[in-house]
Amino acid sequence: MLTEREILSTLEMLRSENLDVRTVTLGVSLFDCVSDDPGRFIERVRAKIGRLAGDFVDVCEEVGQRYGIPIVNKRLSVSPVAAAAGGFSAEQMVAIAEGLDEIAGRLRCDFLGGFSALVEKGFARGDRALIEAIPEALARTSRLCSSVNVASTAAGINMDAVALMGRTVRAAAGRTADRDGIGCAKLVVFANIPQDVPFMAGAYLGVGEPDAVVNVGVSGPGVVRKAIDRARAADPGLDLGALSEIIKRTAFKVTRVGELIGRRVAARLDVPFGVADLSLAPTPNPGDSVGEIFRSLGLESIGAPGSTAVLAMLNDAVKKGGIFASSHVGGLSGAFIPVSEDLSIAEAARTGRLSLEKLEALTSVCSVGLDMVAIPGDTSAETIGAIIADEMAIGVVNSKSTAARLIPVPGKKAGDRVSFGGLLGDATIMPVPGGGSGGFVALGGRIPAPVHSFKN
Repeated sequence: MLTEREILSTLEMLRSENLDVRTVTLGVSLFDCVSDDPGRFIERVRAKIGRLAGDFVDVCEEVGQRYGIPIVNKRLSVSPVAAAAGGFSAEQMVAIAEGLDEIAGRLRCDFLGGFSALVEKGFARGDRALIEAIPEALARTSRLCSSVNVASTAAGINMDAVALMGRTVRAAAGRTADRDGIGCAKLVVFANIPQDVPFMAGAYLGVGEPDAVVNVGVSGPGVVRKAIDRARAADPGLDLGALSEIIKRTAFKVTRVGELIGRRVAARLDVPFGVADLSLAPTPNPGDSVGEIFRSLGLESIGAPGSTAVLAMLNDAVKKGGIFASSHVGGLSGAFIPVSEDLSIAEAARTGRLSLEKLEALTSVCSVGLDMVAIPGDTSAETIGAIIADEMAIGVVNSKSTAARLIPVPGKKAGDRVSFGGLLGDATIMPVPGGGSGGFVALGGRIPAPVHSFKN
C-alpha cells in the first residue's frame, strides 16, 4: 500500500530533478475486430478504441494534476497488426496504418504502437504484407510506430527476416529522405520483444495480454544522478557497493510513483493495471541524461573504459529497486541509451569517445540495444542487416531483450549532424566499420537457438 510519506518523499524529485511519468500506454486488443474487409476492420478498430480510450488523455491529465506528477506522453498500443489483419495486402496494410494514425490523432495520443510482426521462426502471409508496407506506412503517418521481432532465445535468429529488415530500414529512410530519414526513428527490430512494453517504438499488445490494459513507464535518470551526487558529497568515501544501494533505493521510490499513477488511470478507465516499466529513459535536456550518471560515478564520459561495468551495475540496481517496489514490473525495465535522445551520449558520439563498437558492448548489459543511432546514408542494406544480426545475437545468447533502431540518414556521412526534433534530439552520424558482410547475410536461413534455450 502506498503511503503519504512515500508520496511526499518524491516531491523534491518532482520539483527539481526531472522525475516524471514518461508514458502511460493503453493497450487495446484488435482480435475481435477481425474482418475480411479492410474498411470494415478499421471501422471496428475505431469504434473499439474510441469506446475504451475516448477519455484516456483527459483522465491522464486529471490524475497527473491531482498528484502533481507530470505525465509526459499518452500512448496507445494494439495487437500486432500482422496477426489481426493477416489477410490483407501491403497496400491495404498502408491504409490500415493511416486509419490507426488518424485514430491516435483524434484522441490526442502522442503515438500508437503495434504496426508489428513477430517473425522469429518464419513468415506468415500477413507478416510479409506488413513488412512490405512499413516504409510507405511510416512515411504517410506521424504517430504510428512499427516493430518487428526477428529473433528469440527459443527460436534463434531468422536471418531471412534480418536481411529483409536491412532492406526495409533503407527503404524507410529513403521514403523520408526530406526529413533526414525520420521514418526509421519509428521502426525498431527486436530480439525477445516483451509483450507489455509501454515505450515506443516497441510498444504492442501481446497475444497473452488482456482485452485492454494500462502499462506505465517511469523515467528518472536525473533523480538517480542527483541521489549519487548528494551521497558522494556527504560521504566521499562511498564505494560502488554503497552507491549501488543508493541507486536501488531511488529506483524503489520512482517505481512507487509509476505504479500509483498507473493504477489510478486504470481504475478511472475501468481496465486492469498491467506493469510498471522502470526504465531510465533520458531526454535531450540537461539534467535528464543517463550519460551524466557515468560522470557521477567517476568516468569522464560514457564510452570510456569502465562504461560497461558502470552500466551493468546501474541496470541491476534499477531492476532490484523496482522489483521490490512492485509485484508487476515488466516491459524493458533498465537503462536506455538512445544516442540522439541523451545529451551526454550524443556529445560522447560527437567527440568520438563513443563508437558503434562500444555501443554494441554496452547493449549486452542494458535494457534495449542500439537505439537511435544515426549512420551514414550510403550504408548498404546488407551492412545494416549484419549490424542487426550482431545485436540480435547478443539478445538471443543472453536471454534478454535487445533491439536495433538504426537511422541511415540520406545524403549525410560520418561526422555530419542531424536533428530529429523534440524528444528524438540531435545526433552526429557515427561511422560504420568497414568490411563486407553481404556474403554472410545472403546465406539466409535461421541461426539455431542456443543450447541453453531448451528449458521447459
